[in-house]
Amino acid sequence: MNMSDIYTSAVPLYAVLVSLAAVPLIILSAKRQNLREFWTIAAGVVKFILVLTLLPGALENRVATVRLFEITPNIQLALKADAVGVFFAIVASGLWILTSIYSIGYMRGLGEHKQTRYFSYFAVCLSSTIGIAFAANLVTFILFYEILTIATYPLVIHKETKEAIYAGRKYLAYTLTGGVFLIAAAAWTYQLNGNLDFVPGGLLQGLALTAGTAVPLFFLFIAGVGVKASIMPLHSWLPTAMAAPTPVSALLHAVAVVKAGVFGIIRVSMFIFGPDIMVQFGLNRILIVFAVITILVGSLLALKQDNLKKRLAYSTIAHLSYIVLGVGIMSSTALIGSLLHIAFHATMKITLFFCAGAIYVHLHKENISELDGIGKTMPWTLGAFTVASIGLAGIPPVNGFISKWYLGAGAADSGQFLLIVVLVVSGILNVAYFSPIVHRSFFRKGQEQETQKEAKPAMVIPLVLTACLSLVFGLFPNLFFSFFRLAAQAVTGIFGGPLP
Repeated sequence: MNMSDIYTSAVPLYAVLVSLAAVPLIILSAKRQNLREFWTIAAGVVKFILVLTLLPGALENRVATVRLFEITPNIQLALKADAVGVFFAIVASGLWILTSIYSIGYMRGLGEHKQTRYFSYFAVCLSSTIGIAFAANLVTFILFYEILTIATYPLVIHKETKEAIYAGRKYLAYTLTGGVFLIAAAAWTYQLNGNLDFVPGGLLQGLALTAGTAVPLFFLFIAGVGVKASIMPLHSWLPTAMAAPTPVSALLHAVAVVKAGVFGIIRVSMFIFGPDIMVQFGLNRILIVFAVITILVGSLLALKQDNLKKRLAYSTIAHLSYIVLGVGIMSSTALIGSLLHIAFHATMKITLFFCAGAIYVHLHKENISELDGIGKTMPWTLGAFTVASIGLAGIPPVNGFISKWYLGAGAADSGQFLLIVVLVVSGILNVAYFSPIVHRSFFRKGQEQETQKEAKPAMVIPLVLTACLSLVFGLFPNLFFSFFRLAAQAVTGIFGGPLP
């Protein structure tokens, strides 16, 4: 990238701070529900608009940067809105708006306690997520990464039951330990290079590394970001965290926490090590092994779950490793598939969790064995669930087919045909654990009365919209936000040449 492609702009900083600025307003409006929720949605809309203003520049390979202050020589707290960061930020900020609207219906529908605390920490989480997206270096990334960890804890324990408290402690134990590994990896990287900036193609490129340095350093990084990415065996906190309210589950799975983990894997693999070093020392094969195990085992474990949210949790674990697999393939086509799956999995999985929450609030059902006939009671909710399920199985025309196609094409380009078999088997397993839910809902007779129709519009409208987005992006992946063009631009910068 030429220096002329880099320009100074405070917009990335404003995008980080806007939801943080809403926190005191949310707290001060604690006794006025409507005003409190206005601040929540208004902050989300402003954040999304700010992120969108960065899209035209990112598509033209122009990077907005803002340097806040120097911590030590060659280490600054700094933000940059490159193509990869803008891609992630659009997904997170856009879906936050719908999640906020859904949260209002959910929290009011159940009469949940401490709603002001909930919305306050929700805003902090999204502020830190955008900070992760726009982090210009490892120090800035780690700062926001750890803020996200701490800010999510009160959301995980929101119900304050024994189960929720246990889930929160387990979440912190895993994620804070991962943070320690990440800090150790950053310190070692600084010792090697004297710099921690994210560089397309690899910060460590050109150094005389040995396998004795590259491999353990890579494992340190994977231990750091792999916890949030739920790579097996670092995954067990995620199903346990389903004790949290459903909007928090949606936040964990689609918008913030786990996506921050796989985003971190992309940053580490492509901006710290780079494709050449990854291949030279077989680091990409390490990723492939972890990804394949997680995809297959996660899918098999999903089959065993009767609790709906836990089945969705294991599905998430498997699908996150689709993204990891695309990175490991080390093909520009596969990396496009990985980036697209960040966005497309988000719209599909958030739909499924929204549906699970609507069923729980409206009918107080949590288990799949209790869902007989509810498709007639809640047709919009279960229709949206069906659309998202089809997409996660990789069936057209839903967007999951697009990202999975590029992952398979990348595997074929690199001659790794066995990975195509893994993707096909995973798709079959997706059908196996989603189809019983759809069948029970629409084709079995239930006990519900005809008068028990859909949940509140504040819950149903967001889930219908996210299902529609999943379908629309499956037909037009460049519509609205130029997801495909943005992913292609990011990949071109990383691999340093035209796409195949």
